[in-house]
Order: sequence, then structure tokens, then C-alpha cells
Amino acid sequence: MNQPPQTNIVETTFHVRYAETDQMGIVHHAAYVVWLEEGRSQWLRSNGRSYAKLEQEGFVLAVSELQVRYLQSARYDQRVTVRCWVESVQSRQVQFNYEVVDPQNGTVFVTGYSKHICLNHAGQVTKLPDQWRALLAEKSH
Repeated sequence: MNQPPQTNIVETTFHVRYAETDQMGIVHHAAYVVWLEEGRSQWLRSNGRSYAKLEQEGFVLAVSELQVRYLQSARYDQRVTVRCWVESVQSRQVQFNYEVVDPQNGTVFVTGYSKHICLNHAGQVTKLPDQWRALLAEKSH
């Protein structure tokens, strides 16, 4: 995976919730996928858009590929930061990249990416709306 760019990264920081851990207090692997989604949603909000607005316009971004690499375990009540940025944009697809890190010491817990294909509400693959593609491309790495 590429290193994060120096700009256009949006960070979301929160504490690990008890419900996201196993009985040893270690974050369950599936929780990271939910965190990546929150990072992606925050990236859109921070750049003047919301996923809800895209859906209101008649489009969805379906996950077509997801890669998560687990490097270190996060634990209950630990603060974590999800870093998200747009890696690439094509006419029908966008790729977001992520890091989940310890905001105090920079330890990387997870790296990954998700690719999304644009669909209309009938479930047909379609081009990203021009204004969305322009925003994503302007902010891409």
C-alpha cells in the first residue's frame, strides 16, 4: 500500500468501545472494517459532502474490494485515529486508503484500502456524478 500523502488526509479519533473487543480486551478484527467506514464518511463530510447526499442524488458506492492488514492489536479504552485519504479515482470507481494508528505514539494497528464502484438505485454500474468525481479527483493522492 502507498504511504499516506502529506495533505488531504482526514483523521477521526475516538476511544475503543468495550463492545468492539473480545474477552481479553483486544479489538475484534471486524471492528476495524466499521472504523474504516467511519473514516471514509468523515472524509466526505470534511470535504463538503456526505454519503447521505450521494444516496439522495440516486447513487451508492458499493464496496467492490476490501483489503485490511493487521499489524498490531488495539485494546479497550485506547484512543485510536483512523486516517483516510482518496488514493485514486476512475470514471466509475474510487479507492480510499486507510491507517488506524495510536495518536499518542504513532503505532500503526491496521493499514488497508477499499474500492467502491458507483451504482444507481437500480443496481446498475454507472459513472460517478461529475461533481463527485471532480471533488474526489481534486483530493486524490
